[in-house]
Amino acid sequence: MQRTSLSPADALSALRAEAPLTQCITNYVAMNIAANTLLAAGAAPAMVHTVEESGAFARIARAVTINIGTLSPAWVDGMRAAATAANEVGTPWVLDPVAHFASPYRAEAARTLLALRPTILRGNASEILALAGGDTTARGVDAADPVMAAEPAARQLALEIGGVVAVTGTVDLVTDGTHVATITGGSPLMPRVTALGCSLTCLMGAYAAVTTPMHAAIAALALFAEAGERAGRVAEGPGSFGWQFLDALAAVTPADLDANGRVSWG
Repeated sequence: MQRTSLSPADALSALRAEAPLTQCITNYVAMNIAANTLLAAGAAPAMVHTVEESGAFARIARAVTINIGTLSPAWVDGMRAAATAANEVGTPWVLDPVAHFASPYRAEAARTLLALRPTILRGNASEILALAGGDTTARGVDAADPVMAAEPAARQLALEIGGVVAVTGTVDLVTDGTHVATITGGSPLMPRVTALGCSLTCLMGAYAAVTTPMHAAIAALALFAEAGERAGRVAEGPGSFGWQFLDALAAVTPADLDANGRVSWG
């Protein structure tokens, strides 16, 4: 399906008008917050992961997202089935290779899924650097490298998969291998609330159902940046930030995104 490039404002309008059904294969920690994030933004989540139905469901979903945060052989089988089915019917899908360098099993799962050429690859700088064969000192889910250090790796991976790579951090970067956009905003409290990054992956998938991959990643990041900044202004700490963030996601309007100037092209 051919999708039109949309600004973050127009993409948010389309997301809320269409409420795309988004299959989210994510980890145990993230399931609840990821589903609530999509609902607050305006999409329709479906947490379908078993191999017995994930491939069939990927054929009817508008988008698929895959997060390798908590792995088992059965889950990996379901992930492969969903990605394969998505490719067969032209459904966009997003890969989040969480801490893929933490163990040989996790690394192999990430390589297998990357070979299926995700529409969007989203990770922190350390994950993207390591996927491209670079060096990183990271060992867990937190990034140990600055976002801009991963730009060459992100460009390389985008060309290899024929898709888009989003590198997230204090400033976010999105590239299709040729063009690069950066997105600013958010709150220092965001990394202190578990699974917000996993939820962002799911939101990118939902946006990929209504606009091009590059603009989907940018739109999701712009919405997160705006909602995070709003929630950070009123939250008293990580606990209150979590629910304030969901409320902010629902409250952001397309006009807000038009006015904030968070996206820069380089």
